[in-house]
Amino acid sequence: MTPESRLRADIVEVGRRMYARGYTASNDGNISVRLGADRLVMTPKSVCKGFMTPDMMCVTDLEGAKLQGDRNPSSEMLMHLEVYRQRPDVQAVVHAHPPIATGFAVAGIPLDRAVLAEVLTTLGSIPIAEYATPSTSELPEAVRKYIRAHDGMLLANHGALTVGGDLFAAYYKMETIEHFAHISLVARLLGRENLIAREEVLRLQELRGTYGIKAPAPICADPADGGSGQAAGEDSTTCQVVQAPRGDGQRLVPDVSNTSRPGGRGDAARGDQDSEIRLTYRQLSALIADAIRSLK
Repeated sequence: MTPESRLRADIVEVGRRMYARGYTASNDGNISVRLGADRLVMTPKSVCKGFMTPDMMCVTDLEGAKLQGDRNPSSEMLMHLEVYRQRPDVQAVVHAHPPIATGFAVAGIPLDRAVLAEVLTTLGSIPIAEYATPSTSELPEAVRKYIRAHDGMLLANHGALTVGGDLFAAYYKMETIEHFAHISLVARLLGRENLIAREEVLRLQELRGTYGIKAPAPICADPADGGSGQAAGEDSTTCQVVQAPRGDGQRLVPDVSNTSRPGGRGDAARGDQDSEIRLTYRQLSALIADAIRSLK
């Protein structure tokens, strides 16, 4: 099997896995891989990723011109091309719509809290790129802001994007994002998240080399030192913003901010005046009736 044939077969397999896991529906999603120094193998447009065959793939140059294939390349090819321009180290790009991670993207909630050690060592932080109309030049512009410092990101009201040193590495990062989103959602529904302390986060970053993981960018400086989450001259394009409080000797720190949210465990104890009060329809009706009686 030639290198190109292997890449085509691998794209088919990754597409099948994405569809089987529900990361894509219908013709959603797209995949590309470098073929040598100046070409890409890419999924075609208007094809279900769960039912592709190797002969369906397109070969393009790094400017997007089709060199080979009966079908046209993905309608979101511009996003892929921008990634390869910004990241010469990237060998593959995967875009999908994993439902829970995409739910966070729709809600405008980045996956940037220090919750899972495995995520901190493999991806670090997962930001949200600004909303952009799919298949237009707006999308690569939105991705450009974060791609130099991140191997994975959410796309506002759209989906997720991951990159890697090979196709399966990029795909596994998509699995990691969705798995992380699922765990984060469950923890928040349960009412709290214990965050990994910043000191432990930095220790995990140091261990990346031991695991053979090369981070595209370091973690941004401690908010207590930088004032806004980054040190002077740092931003989300050059470092990864991770929400990790100082532990003061503790490796896990309860998420204090969660206690002020509806359902957070600190509401009743503190009697926070800004906390949400939930009432049944019967309780609300009784309160209204009582208020009306008091006015008579």
